[in-house]
Amino acid sequence: MARYRRVRKQHVEDRRGQRRGPTAGGAGLGGLPMGKISLPILLIIVVFTVCQGGLPDLGNSAVEQAPNVPPAEPNRDDEFERINSIVADIDDTWADRYNAANESYRTASVVLFEGATSSACGGARAEVGPHYCPLDETIYLDLGFFDQLRVQFGARGEFAIDYVVAHEFAHHIQTVEGINESVRTAQQQNPGQANELSIAMELQADCLAGAWVHDTLADDAAGDPTDSVIIEPGDVAEAMQAAEAVGDDRIQETVTGRVNPESWTHGSSAQRVEWFNQGFETGDQSACDTFG
Repeated sequence: MARYRRVRKQHVEDRRGQRRGPTAGGAGLGGLPMGKISLPILLIIVVFTVCQGGLPDLGNSAVEQAPNVPPAEPNRDDEFERINSIVADIDDTWADRYNAANESYRTASVVLFEGATSSACGGARAEVGPHYCPLDETIYLDLGFFDQLRVQFGARGEFAIDYVVAHEFAHHIQTVEGINESVRTAQQQNPGQANELSIAMELQADCLAGAWVHDTLADDAAGDPTDSVIIEPGDVAEAMQAAEAVGDDRIQETVTGRVNPESWTHGSSAQRVEWFNQGFETGDQSACDTFG
């Protein structure tokens, strides 16, 4: 089980217990990391829906069809501190990569909420699941999703949460690369490829999440005293189990009993595991070309 060092700086805004803002949506977009990830065509982009760049909605029906397993009762304050440590580690990792390349970097904001809260994309709600809003460059994490991931979909272990946070942070890295305007254009000009491009974008975020794990393991091995996440044996398997759990095919089969690849937006379980592992094994952003 991973170990977490508490960090003094608060990297996560705590909105637990607050019910804010509308839950309707607007138009959210996401982009590809050009420059770091070599793609054959500049305008290979992704179309997203409201507050896009998140994990698939697990759906209320998943709760109804799940086995009678008692819901997990994690200590919410401990969970907040752990997520704060995760965000600090991910942010430091990406800042180090950009600094090493002498390129500018800006961090994402992170909000932890329960139920619903406001966002620049029109509102964040539990039904959407964890997601990234590029309009305010903020990651929105609903604690209830992590309970559902554990109980209904069997992605147990603390490092499953690390994977989710790293995936959402990867969407911010894609935005830092400045492709959002191109995404808007692609959405308007080629809506027929929206799902296909969305899948490629999501798989790329999985790959970048794997690259973070690669770097963190390297820092751990070097004894980096600033590391706030110390990965232990078995943690990577938990991350892959989580990636498998949120594959479109796995969710569709669990929730509806049917699998419809034409409606996928995030990729199959096998694809998500494959691309996470690609980033983990190589640690190379250029290896995360899911559009090639």
